[in-house]
Amino acid sequence: MIQDIYVIDDKNELTKTLSNLFAELYQYRFINVKAEELQLALRNIPSLIIVDEDNTNVDIIDICKTIRDDDDNNITPVAVVSSNIAKEHRIKILETSVQYFIKKPIDEQYLFYTVKNMIDLLYANRKVSPLTGLPGNVQIQAEMKKRLLKQEIFAILYIDIDNFKAYNDVYGFASGDEIIKFTAKVISKYVHNVENSDNFVGHIGGDDFVAIISKTDYDKVCQEIIIDFDNGVEQFYTSEDIQRGYVEIENRKGILEQFPMTTISVAVVEVDSENFKSPLEIGEVGAQVKHRAKSIMGSAYVINRRKHI
Repeated sequence: MIQDIYVIDDKNELTKTLSNLFAELYQYRFINVKAEELQLALRNIPSLIIVDEDNTNVDIIDICKTIRDDDDNNITPVAVVSSNIAKEHRIKILETSVQYFIKKPIDEQYLFYTVKNMIDLLYANRKVSPLTGLPGNVQIQAEMKKRLLKQEIFAILYIDIDNFKAYNDVYGFASGDEIIKFTAKVISKYVHNVENSDNFVGHIGGDDFVAIISKTDYDKVCQEIIIDFDNGVEQFYTSEDIQRGYVEIENRKGILEQFPMTTISVAVVEVDSENFKSPLEIGEVGAQVKHRAKSIMGSAYVINRRKHI
């Protein structure tokens, strides 16, 4: 996944240094903006903001407060690079919830690992699902909003497991958790199986997942996810249930009911800024398309094209 790091630097010096340091790591993208263009960086909800205090014409405290007061960036990590290393000044900056203060002259090795470790920590903290290790709703919404603001054309995959409650009722929640982890691995495998892509996979919760795909043949991705899921899910069943093709559950009246094996449904929504203005609008269409996908027997995917529902 591409990490967009915005550098507030009127002279573009720090941006060039960082780009050179990370030249062999394609997933780090450094974007230079002047202090007066800070709103441009905030609109794109960056992974990290680095401010070169020496090369800005706006008060550093005002910059940091502006970042923290922005609803979409109040948890975006911020680092300040400065030659003003007076203790009182550093403390004043850190009081604005800046994560790191880096002294000048810059030790390039120190700068490299500070930035890299900040991104790694951010990625770890956003793995809000202890079960799958995938980003949750906060990051999912941020990813959608960022791409809409950048007027990207992309596709969102809403994915869930069919007949999952019935499986849990028969095999228990611990076994159900194993299917959820298996599903997360299958989705991630094919969504991220594109070189230099900035595709994204998130875990809404339970058996619901979201993937965001750009510049990719998502018909193929959906097909690969379904094939791999259907081939692998049998490992979570007994040979007896596999042979008969369903599980049996006793309802409240003591009558045995039959439920099919778990399958997977994928609803695909093609998105561009002309058709959708917010993640809420995308979600509403996604719910409609997922309903259609789940009405099909077995694993299936349905695509909502940009020009019509």
